[in-house]
Amino acid sequence: MPRVTARDLIGQLFDSWESWDVPASYVGLPETYSYELATAAHKAGVDESVLTGEAVLGGIRVAVLVSEFGFLAGSVGRAASERLIAAIERATAEGLPLIGLPCSGGTRMQEGTPAFVQMVRIGAAIAAHRAAHLPYVVWLRNPTTGGVMATWASLGQIVWAEPGALAGFLGPRVYEAIHGEPFPEGVQVAENLAARGVIDEVVPLASLRSRLIEVTSVLAPPAGPRAGELSQVASSTDPDAWDSILTTRSARRPGIRELLTGVPHVPLSGTQAGEADPGILLAVARFGDQPCVVAAQDRAMQARTPFGPAGLRTVRRGIQLASELGVPLVTVIDTRGAALSAEAENGAMAGEIARTLSDLVSATCPTVSVMLGEGNGGGALAILPADRIIATEAGWLSPLPPEGASAIVHRDIAHADQMARAQKVRVQDLPIDVFVPEGERLTQRVRAAIGAAVAGLVAGTAQSRADRFA
Repeated sequence: MPRVTARDLIGQLFDSWESWDVPASYVGLPETYSYELATAAHKAGVDESVLTGEAVLGGIRVAVLVSEFGFLAGSVGRAASERLIAAIERATAEGLPLIGLPCSGGTRMQEGTPAFVQMVRIGAAIAAHRAAHLPYVVWLRNPTTGGVMATWASLGQIVWAEPGALAGFLGPRVYEAIHGEPFPEGVQVAENLAARGVIDEVVPLASLRSRLIEVTSVLAPPAGPRAGELSQVASSTDPDAWDSILTTRSARRPGIRELLTGVPHVPLSGTQAGEADPGILLAVARFGDQPCVVAAQDRAMQARTPFGPAGLRTVRRGIQLASELGVPLVTVIDTRGAALSAEAENGAMAGEIARTLSDLVSATCPTVSVMLGEGNGGGALAILPADRIIATEAGWLSPLPPEGASAIVHRDIAHADQMARAQKVRVQDLPIDVFVPEGERLTQRVRAAIGAAVAGLVAGTAQSRADRFA
């Protein structure tokens, strides 16, 4: 399949395009390299390996960085680096979302170290863009390697790739030249990276425009005035603790996927550091007019595989993402308990619970916690502290499943119902801001409660989030 040129890609994705590029300038170059540049420009029809500019995407202004592989394999030298940095800084100054479409062999070897060290400046420009609470979405094209993969291709808050794309730090040809054998197949391939949580998803070109519109629409700032403080809502029922536990354990009970049905959202995957956990659902979403990050326990997936330390590291990615974007974080508690295994211990389960709690109470973004159903153990507690806590009336929280507590105290599980009552596991015994009645329209009521909570919510402090449990 022929590789799509930068200009063709721009034409396929965007409603309009305005270039920000000034002609590339080269001074004091060796004659042979100057000839290579001239030949590359003639062949590719562009003056450098990167094009930058402003586009309109589904009615939203965005800034774009796009590689042209036909120009010296998309390699990045000083001129291309200056172009990238200028565009990123302009996007930051104008408050625009940034879209990166890299396709490159990496740093330009003809320029050596002076080109190589520009990675530092490119990374700094992107860090400043993210610090300004602006989104950066990347779509890796085939191939993306070397210094490009190690800077602007990997620094998106959301990273996708085209099917089958080669993406990695070390080019296979370099590896084979150094080690005298081919690089193992299937490692630096988009599908493997997605399965391992290095990137979020494999997205074909045919779907890319609609997906980019979706994510930029979800993350667009609220359009109108924000609502005021959320009023506290008392529970209208006084359920038995054991009845609550049985209610939330029902196979028919809706979970996070049902909750997000009808809510505009874009799923993310893993930690971006080589870990993925199906028991945790991470997404950017829009409740009402407010963009949010959602980090939720997926009870249906956990029925097969309890979430482990990688799941909590995924939650911590969500905390960081919400803080960077300056949007509320919504955590959803619904778990039969974290993994109890040698693998979980080797992965620092206890430490990840502690670090998640610490990150959450000190997060700079507004936070909302939703106690949707089951709340077993430290893995549930890890995502509980928040500026606002919403709970369904059958929700509960316990240091162990009641059967486990019964086994410790009574040396059997027959006293589980008694232990549930004695341990005060019901949400009615916790400092909850809003209780959501049970019933047929449970998910609709929870969605409405989240929408009301995130509208106008201001971030609290670690002290305020912790003191409610005093």
